[in-house]
Amino acid sequence: MRIVITGASGQLGMALAATFAHGHDLTLLGHGQIELSNPQAADQIAASGADLVIHPAAYTNVDGCARDPERAYRVNALGTKYVALACRRLGAPLVYVSTNEVFAGDADRPYLEYAAAAPINAYGRSKWAGELIVRELLRDFYIVRVAWLYGGERNFVRTVLRLAASPPTGGLRMVDDEVGSPTYCADVAEGLARLIATGCYGTYHLVNAGSCSRYAFCREILRQAGYADVPVTPIRLADYQRDSSPPPYTPLANLAATDLGVTLRPWQDALAAYLATLA
Repeated sequence: MRIVITGASGQLGMALAATFAHGHDLTLLGHGQIELSNPQAADQIAASGADLVIHPAAYTNVDGCARDPERAYRVNALGTKYVALACRRLGAPLVYVSTNEVFAGDADRPYLEYAAAAPINAYGRSKWAGELIVRELLRDFYIVRVAWLYGGERNFVRTVLRLAASPPTGGLRMVDDEVGSPTYCADVAEGLARLIATGCYGTYHLVNAGSCSRYAFCREILRQAGYADVPVTPIRLADYQRDSSPPPYTPLANLAATDLGVTLRPWQDALAAYLATLA
């Protein structure tokens, strides 16, 4: 199968490229190969003759999105429109990677796939617009929401390990009232491959099983990495000044993919697997 992967230089894009490398003809489009906010991106992707397009590329700097919401919209919404138009011309399915931040974060239980979206920040609004565009333009698509991704060179796990190696005076400070689903990119890529093999289009949540706060995630990283003695102070979102406002509670429930036999392991096990690759 001929597959185009956008965002190929990002942490999820690289995991996808590794997963789909065998048995497929890949066209890998990183930031240097395609400008998603340019309408010509549709022509570029259509010229590939792809049988499938996987689209994880996005402007994911949530604070940057808050500072420049128009850029977020151009890349994440209009860029997705151009990718979808290319798929429409090719007659090829699209896998659009979305986010937990399309939800408001005011629920009292994990969000189901068809729960009402109500994004509260510019990043979430731009990604939700991308979902609407995919549903508007295409018949054959997978919308796959992920959350709290790690697996590349820059992510929360790496940041915690860097801080633990030379902790600031007084130890670390981590938010305890932001709860989500930590998710390993390699597991998402493998789950996506199994999902695509089913041919069952629709909206899915692919996250590692379970949920935790940023504080609890940090503590587990430290424990598994041998830094359990590094002190960590829980703080509240209101105490952590930033440009964006993350939704406070966005664990994702994977029911739709589970019914197809596609599940991801518990987040603690996935974290151990990732730390083993760093060791």
